[in-house]
Formats: sequence, C-alpha cells, structure tokens
Amino acid sequence: MKIALLGYGKMGKVIERIALERSHEIVLKKDEFNTFDGLENADVAIDFSAPSIAVEYISTALNYGIPVISGTTGWLENYHQIEKLCNEKKAAFLYGSNFSLGVNLFFELNDYLAKMMAKFNDYKVSMEEIHHTQKLDKPSGTAISLANAIINHTDKNNWVIEKPKEDDVFIDVKRIDNIPGTHSVVYNSDVDFIEIKHVAHNREGFALGAVIAAEWIIGKKGVFSMKDVLELNSK
Repeated sequence: MKIALLGYGKMGKVIERIALERSHEIVLKKDEFNTFDGLENADVAIDFSAPSIAVEYISTALNYGIPVISGTTGWLENYHQIEKLCNEKKAAFLYGSNFSLGVNLFFELNDYLAKMMAKFNDYKVSMEEIHHTQKLDKPSGTAISLANAIINHTDKNNWVIEKPKEDDVFIDVKRIDNIPGTHSVVYNSDVDFIEIKHVAHNREGFALGAVIAAEWIIGKKGVFSMKDVLELNSK
C-alpha cells in the first residue's frame, strides 16, 4: 500500500515507522515546506496535520479520488463540507477523534455508562482531559466525542471548559509536558463516585490504529468511522 502522510510531525513520524514495519510504502511526507508532489501516486492518505490546514489537505486528496484517514482535530466545523466533497468525488473518508483501539472501546463503555446513569439524577457528571503542551486544540477531539455521547443520553445540553451551568458537561482541560493523553469521566454523588479512565502510555496505539484504518478503507466508497473498522456498529 502506498501512503501519503499529510502532516509530518510527531504523529506522522510514528505512523511512518509503523507503516514501514507493516511493509507499506510512503510516497509523500507533506509538511509546510514542500508540495503535494507524489500525492497522485498514493493509494491512501493519512492526515495528522493541524486544525488550520486540515481541510485544505483533506480536500486536495479527495479531489484526486484518494481515500483519506484523518486524525486531526479542531476543524470539525467544516466536517459537512468534507463529507459533501467525499460523496461528490465518490471517494472514501474516515475521521477519528482517536484511533487507539483502547480509546474506541472506552467510547463504547462511556456510551453504555451514560445510558445507565441518565435516570440517576443524584450523580453529577464531569470530565478531565490531559495532554502534552504542544496540543493546539482544547478540549481534545476525544474529550468532545466523550462529552457528546453523554449529552446524547442524558439531560445535559452542552459541554464547556469553564463556568459550567447545571445542564453543562464540564471538561477540566490540562496541558502538561510529555502526556500523550488521559481522559476520565466521573459521576459524583454525596455518597460515592463512579469513574472510568483511559490513559495512553505513548503514541503507538494511535498510529497503529490509523494505519489499520488505512488498510481497511482501500476499495471502499463513502464516509466512515472507527466503529466501522472495529465492527462496533452492531454493538
């Protein structure tokens, strides 16, 4: 499989190493200093760029008809634009706020717990999200996905990162050096609390999941998620 890396920062370099270990070829390492030359030779593009340029990078690949895996967060106000372009070009696109197998299982656990807790009003829900200081967006895309699942199954209406109201899900955002990613959800009452947490030890799980998603999407058309890759939609 020939892969174009759209974004060649820390994640891009880990993805490159894992892809090569799995006998794939890298035909483009796109960063701010080079062009898209070589993209036309790719079987799939993996985007881990930056919020300000993700739409441009993803759109360029889709215009070539190249399937795109995107793990860049912070640009989702333009998601429907990308979805429309993907369908127009009869291409394939998969966005994941997190590609880690463990995190995607954590998403399912969070979803199930939120459904159970919806009728127990004595418990107040809140979240904590910790990442390295180089992470540009806050809260993380993973935290937003977790919060939206809680909102879908409870009487909460919004998520906020400061000054929460009664109907808000408060996300306590922290930036600390050398923290790949920690997410926790707490339901607290006067008598006890229930907590679920995912702690990433390194970037390996994110990168491997992105490469596995790239392998999966070859030959497919449409807009997908990691639920499709991991066959979790029927759960």
